[in-house]
Amino acid sequence: MINQVENLVKIEMEKDASGHDWYHVDRVRKMALFLSKKEGIGYSTVIELAALLHDISDEKLNKSKEDGQRKLAAILKSIPIDIQDKESILAIISSVGFKGGNGISPKSIEAKIVQDADRLDAIGALGIARTFAYGGSTGNPIYNPALPIKDKMTEEEYRKNNSSSIHHFYEKLLKIKDLLHTDSAREIAEARHLFMEKFLQEFYKEWNVQDEEYFN
Repeated sequence: MINQVENLVKIEMEKDASGHDWYHVDRVRKMALFLSKKEGIGYSTVIELAALLHDISDEKLNKSKEDGQRKLAAILKSIPIDIQDKESILAIISSVGFKGGNGISPKSIEAKIVQDADRLDAIGALGIARTFAYGGSTGNPIYNPALPIKDKMTEEEYRKNNSSSIHHFYEKLLKIKDLLHTDSAREIAEARHLFMEKFLQEFYKEWNVQDEEYFN
């Protein structure tokens, strides 16, 4: 069953160039299973399936919200899981998205683990790479200092994404460390958060052509 879902997800994500490709999904799956073990839950089919399917219905990756929901429903219908597990998976997936800070708060430990795993992949070196990949795929500039940083956004404003990749650090990525639920994820996030802060320091130095130190 897991192999079947893997193959279906690979087909859906194989052409993605926004940072939401199969490799992202696989990393989230591996991190979710790792966090599950560290948090004392152990292996969970529900966690693995939810992690594998967490981006299938994402509105920004589909023609419409309804189109994404149909894809997810078709996959869940094709695999042998009971109604309770299906409902758990749907509940987990519904709470994964950030949505400009307007996402659903996860209720179960399984949902917290999958959300944490997805958010860890949005920070650190991989988070930086994915941010610029996504910005390029949506036509946003690397940086536009004339644009304001939007500390609070509606989900619609977040979806419109009228921003720059550097702004995205302040509007989402630098907030993630304090939004994680599990102790294991928070521990991992510390180093990834610090890496992003160092990257931004170097970015601004180079953006402003402040390289005098190399000539002193």
